[in-house]
Amino acid sequence: MLASTAAINQLKALIVSAPDNLRAELRKLKRPDQVTQCAQLRDRPARDLEHRMTARALRSTAQRIQSLQAEAKDLEREILTLVRKAAPELLGLLGVGPITAAQVLVSWSHQGRFRSEAAFASFAGVSPIPASSGLTNRHRLNRSGDRQLNRAMHTITLIRMRLDPVTQAYVARRITEGKTSRDAQRCLKRAICRQLFKILERAEPNNDEKLNNLPQTA
Repeated sequence: MLASTAAINQLKALIVSAPDNLRAELRKLKRPDQVTQCAQLRDRPARDLEHRMTARALRSTAQRIQSLQAEAKDLEREILTLVRKAAPELLGLLGVGPITAAQVLVSWSHQGRFRSEAAFASFAGVSPIPASSGLTNRHRLNRSGDRQLNRAMHTITLIRMRLDPVTQAYVARRITEGKTSRDAQRCLKRAICRQLFKILERAEPNNDEKLNNLPQTA
């Protein structure tokens, strides 16, 4: 995914600096259409050298994007199959997709690795850290722990805050209680972590072998 994003950014930069007629032709298109159009560009001997070389660079970059995106889709399908076998309940949770679920499973590893749900939350970097001062009693976000797992938690949180009315009501209630938006999000991450841990810990023990087959780069 990172490689695909880098290639897309490169394509955008090439379009911006392309000759006027080529840039005008491509900038009116949406991003997926730009990739398709650029991948189909052909050398035109009648054009000047700058136009031909830019078209070649655009074509090469667009074809690399298509290849990377196709590879990512194939890997996601394989990961989805593994996650469905290992912990299908995760996929039933709002905001949890195949990649996010795979990261949670890889980080969790197996039953009994964490002595408690609080230990799992600390490992995920979502446990509250006291940051009180004087008469002010507050906590701050935890910047330690497994950052990939923390990113997965963050993704789930953002999706739920955008799509789930129950989550939206929870955040609004926390804010009315005097918490900042960031503090409310921290509380939500902690609640999500608790939910995930309970599901994983009650999974069948024989799923541990399936979990070991998950790609470590998920």
